[in-house]
Amino acid sequence: MPDNLPTTLLAELTHRCPLHCPYCSNPLELIRGNAELATEDWKRVFSEARALGVLQLGLSGGEPLLRKDLEDLADHARSVGLYSTLVTSGLGLTRPRAERLKEAGLEHIQISIQDSDAEVAERIAGVRSVKHKQAAAALVRELGFAFTVNVVLHRANLDRVGEIIDMAADLGADRIELANTQYYGWGLKNRAALQPTREQVERSREIAEQAIQRYRGRMQILYVLPDYYEPFPKACYGGWGKLYLVIAPNGSVLPCHGATQITSLSFDNVREHSLEWIWRESDAFQAFRGDGWMKEPCRSCPRKAVDFGGCRCQAFALTGDAANTDPVCTLTPLRRIIDQAVLESAEPETEYEYRYVGGEPARV
Repeated sequence: MPDNLPTTLLAELTHRCPLHCPYCSNPLELIRGNAELATEDWKRVFSEARALGVLQLGLSGGEPLLRKDLEDLADHARSVGLYSTLVTSGLGLTRPRAERLKEAGLEHIQISIQDSDAEVAERIAGVRSVKHKQAAAALVRELGFAFTVNVVLHRANLDRVGEIIDMAADLGADRIELANTQYYGWGLKNRAALQPTREQVERSREIAEQAIQRYRGRMQILYVLPDYYEPFPKACYGGWGKLYLVIAPNGSVLPCHGATQITSLSFDNVREHSLEWIWRESDAFQAFRGDGWMKEPCRSCPRKAVDFGGCRCQAFALTGDAANTDPVCTLTPLRRIIDQAVLESAEPETEYEYRYVGGEPARV
């Protein structure tokens, strides 16, 4: 039984999306619209989440604006005391829609931006989108939402991290999240085309640190380092099942958005169990809590209370066993997997495999 309660819920309302980003964090097998939770199910889940201790709600996807009930869901979230963020591509955020969301009590909007270079941005997104995103950002600022820009970094845009930060400031962002690609799901499928060089990473880190000082007091800059060039893994979401909940469009409850790829686990559904029962009792949430599951070298390592063995999803994706040490760790012989991937980045792919709901992914 966990002695901690979750603080954050990411509600993946749909996997439908107008973008086709090759680093998409959603699973390879996307959930279709006819399997999504109904409005009343989501409302019940939000109420249960707040009763469990959740304070922050992310309304995400896919593209959550494709849900016609989004305003109703935002209104219910406010009524139960949740602070809500809309995580969106910006496509579909018209003035009437934005005004209704504001009236419903939505506090914060996060818009994804692919690059400061419009041509590269639209190649990454797989669709014309730059002007739509600029218009959406203007609406967000005009209507007084808290505003975050999110940018996934990779080989094609990392050399422009300074221009990307300046662009976010020009758009009026309160905050920019610069997140290097995580290589599982679609990111792993496209790793050979997405992975930057060590030199790119080192330059971007320096530029980001300088920008943090330059924009201090005006815009918060969060720069997430890429795992593959670090000696130790990150403490993924503060540890498995400690603070974070994700609910997939079909109602499956996950400890993080990448967990569906761990096929050795079965995830319970809010259609069949309460959120509290899933958090406290389900096998999946208990699987990697504490340290009893750990193998060596994690079991006897003093860092096990710092990074909890790293990312379970990455361990499974790269080794086939979610209980293994995250291969990013230089204290495990599994690190050779990462070192080999880094060597391969010297001769990158140039094509992306794009994500679509239904049909065969296209190579462009």
